[in-house]
Amino acid sequence: MPQSGPGRVTVAPSLLAADFTRLREEVAAIEVAGADWLHLDIMDGHFVPNISFGPPILQSLRPHCRLPFDVHLMIEPVEPFVSAFADAGADHILVHPEAGPHLHRTLQLIRSHGKHAGVVLNPATPVDAIAWVLDLIDIILVMTVNPGFGGQAFLPSQLPKIATLRQMIDASGRAIALSVDGGISPTTAPDAIAAGADTLVAGTAVFGARDYSAAIAALRGEVPA
Repeated sequence: MPQSGPGRVTVAPSLLAADFTRLREEVAAIEVAGADWLHLDIMDGHFVPNISFGPPILQSLRPHCRLPFDVHLMIEPVEPFVSAFADAGADHILVHPEAGPHLHRTLQLIRSHGKHAGVVLNPATPVDAIAWVLDLIDIILVMTVNPGFGGQAFLPSQLPKIATLRQMIDASGRAIALSVDGGISPTTAPDAIAAGADTLVAGTAVFGARDYSAAIAALRGEVPA
């Protein structure tokens, strides 16, 4: 699993919060600013009440960005679309247990394309949903909001879940990234990190800031917020 460095928090700005009239420039800016991954939220208007974008956006941006594409598929059913996003340039493909009947098979499919496989846990999704597929998982993403829209408030109720997952990962002995997405800011990030997260997905906290580099450093706790 790609990491940003020993003990260093990985920051993945979410493209959903970028200026869509200048996506190429936005992607270049966060790369220069020190982002580790680019997070891409794919919404179908069915699994979540919103529609974002599809494989053509990834394919268009891929030649202009060296960052790993961390692709969160909020699609139901998800399995028929895995290959399209893999071919479009995804490096990580993350799916929800609720988005298909066979999570194990979906994770196998992602890995068959040579991609890192991830599972996303909604606020009401229990950690038991992934207990028997940890051997196929490279990333666990904890949603600290209900998925579908940016700008929501962080749910502190998810902190014990992050702590439980940290224990599960450590006990497994596998290099699994523990990511958190939803309401992440310099105020909430320390709590997520203290609970065990090592990766932060942030939309408005980065793309809504005047200085992307300072915003990313603030999320890592490297500079005052």
